[in-house]
Formats: sequence, structure tokens, C-alpha cells
Amino acid sequence: MLAEEKNWKLIKDIKKGKFCFLIRVNNWAIELQKHEFELLYKLLLKLNSQFLEIKDELMDEELINLEIEQMPWYAELEGKKYEWNLRLIFESLEQTRSFEMYWPIPIAENLSFEIKKMWESMD
Repeated sequence: MLAEEKNWKLIKDIKKGKFCFLIRVNNWAIELQKHEFELLYKLLLKLNSQFLEIKDELMDEELINLEIEQMPWYAELEGKKYEWNLRLIFESLEQTRSFEMYWPIPIAENLSFEIKKMWESMD
């Protein structure tokens, strides 16, 4: 399964083995294991839920910052009511690897939606 726009790409290829999900944004990419991708999906759901709880109370130009830590992920949403970016930090539970991702406006909202759609389409 593939979702792609000009500045980002999301690929699921279960046949690939251990690292079967790829997220590319601009000039970098990272591969995730299935359980890492699932935990990212759950983190993004929680972040989106918190954002939706306060979105209607925000003025259009009001700045917002939401932070969530749900090991092995940390997420920070920053922006306004209708446009925001995401910073994600991953540190594996086995402490074998760690990385940081930044998804700028408008990639953050589009990619979050596609991750949700991809995970929910799996059997």
C-alpha cells in the first residue's frame, strides 16, 4: 500500500520483513516495524482527540502547543486552529535506536490522516 504527495510518502510492504513501513518527508526517510507503526498510530489518535477537544474554542490565529508522551513515542503538535506541524521523537523500548522526525505544515495533517487510514485498512 502506498500513499504519496510531492513532499511525503508512506509505504506498507509486509513482505519486506521486520521494517515493513516507510515514512518519507522531504529529504529523509525512516523505516518502522509493525508494532512501532501501530504505537505511532495510537499516539496520533490520542493527539488528534486532544486537539479536537479544544479546536472549537480556539480563535483562528491563536497558537497552540500540545505534547504527549506514550512510550516509545513523544509528540509535539504546534500551530494554529487550521494549520499545525508535528515533531515526533522515538526511542525504542530495547534502547537499540532512536530518531526525531519533523512534519511541517501541511504535511503533518495529511500524513497523520494517511497513517490512520493505512493502519485501519489492515486486516
